[in-house]
Amino acid sequence: MYPGHWSKICPDKPAIIHSQTGERVTYKMLNDRSNQLAQLMWSQGLRRGDHVSIFMENDLHYFDMIWAAMRSGLYLTTVNRYLTAEEAAYIINNSESQLVLASNYLGDVAVDFPGQCPGVKKWLMTGEPLNGYENYQDALTQYTAEPLEEEPAGAFMLYSSGTTGRPKGILRPLPDKLISEGADLVAGLQKALWGFDENSIYLSPAPLYHSAPISFCSAVQALGATVIMMPGFNENSALRAIQEYKVTHSQWVPTMFSRMLKMEPADRTNYDLSSHKVAIHAAAPCPRQVKQQMFDWWGPIIYEYYGGTELNGLTHVTPQAWLTRPGTVGQSILGTIHICDEDGLELQPGQEGLVYFELPQLPFEYLKDEEKTKDAQHPEHTNWSALGDVGYIDEEGFLFLTDRATFMIISGGVNIYPQEIEDALIMHTDIVDVAVIGVPNEEMGEEVKAVVQLVEGVSAGAAEEDKLIAFAREQLAHYKCPRSIDFEAELPRLPTGKLYKRLLKDRYWGRKDTRIV
Repeated sequence: MYPGHWSKICPDKPAIIHSQTGERVTYKMLNDRSNQLAQLMWSQGLRRGDHVSIFMENDLHYFDMIWAAMRSGLYLTTVNRYLTAEEAAYIINNSESQLVLASNYLGDVAVDFPGQCPGVKKWLMTGEPLNGYENYQDALTQYTAEPLEEEPAGAFMLYSSGTTGRPKGILRPLPDKLISEGADLVAGLQKALWGFDENSIYLSPAPLYHSAPISFCSAVQALGATVIMMPGFNENSALRAIQEYKVTHSQWVPTMFSRMLKMEPADRTNYDLSSHKVAIHAAAPCPRQVKQQMFDWWGPIIYEYYGGTELNGLTHVTPQAWLTRPGTVGQSILGTIHICDEDGLELQPGQEGLVYFELPQLPFEYLKDEEKTKDAQHPEHTNWSALGDVGYIDEEGFLFLTDRATFMIISGGVNIYPQEIEDALIMHTDIVDVAVIGVPNEEMGEEVKAVVQLVEGVSAGAAEEDKLIAFAREQLAHYKCPRSIDFEAELPRLPTGKLYKRLLKDRYWGRKDTRIV
């Protein structure tokens, strides 16, 4: 369903709560504000199939924009708040967005948008508006909270993370229905796989611009449940929110697990987590040892899924299935999995190759980029598409991922996948975060380098480098071990869990003209 339904049944129930301030937006408030914004968009001539964008930190007003677009038949693009002005403007222009909602909090970047995006009809800003923007709250007061005469269902048109080039707009057909007709795919999965219902309390610690948080949060509201929105991830704050708001469901990325596990034991056990029944994770590979330690701490409540923003396929694994097959990301629940070699030849169970999903037809296209859409397809089967991950399936169809194809290191003709090395190194008590990349080597082509973020109080230097290399040699074949280790105060990993390895690699291969893409 949608807020228009729940505002009649439970108008005073919180649809969203800010985890730190406790500020609440009820279903009536959310319904009214999204209606006003929908009326504003209609007055600007926006009609079904048009595009709008939002550039904002985790803020309660984010949900006004979500539901205004979803009840107007519009495509909504959420722009990564960490992009530069040029990078963000590229997405606004590429999506042909006609209205943009930004925040004054991100004004140092957003101030440049109006001059770079001539196709935008309306610029709105929460907080004090900058040049070219109108005050969002003042603009809403000019419009009624009545719903549009007709409310066609909208959709998200999100962009890929851009770890290997310019972000790509992922375009899927709009639903051929009204917003009141419901049948949301993600909400259906939430009910069927993880037991969500209108009584659920869902903790969202990740940034809303990313596909998983925004899809899950909006689906939670479609079910009439409550979202606990964190402004950003912090280990203690997350555990405190579970206790304070009696959270029943949550979603995480593996780096959050690693950071919580490295808390002092007394701090980790200082919270009442008894309400917490389901913890879901995705977005990045989780080292087996890290996940096992989370099971030891939280019990068998951790579920995992694997898929991309493209929604070209999906796998799922229960706690029980994972414990019997550590490392798996589960069996397919959407699409048929095929593992193929570089020539497109399908491989047998246990053989490692590129992961394809088969659906009756390709569910997406990359906006204005037929070549990239074609590149994602199998050479012979246009309804098989890949996300660029390497892995294998076992005899029962359980998928195991080994790395990203684009991250592979070729040293002396030998293929080396960084994920295995990263999974080994992250278990060292001195390491908070780690990235393994290939760097130039005149003789071998590439050599293995680790870039490490150390825990507070551990000193970087030659002695620490030798210590960590020795640890790696105890865990891995020598040819996989880092030849050298560099130390960084913080790795370029976004709160979504995505590690921008290309940004790291560019430092060693010579490109320095971008922040992310």
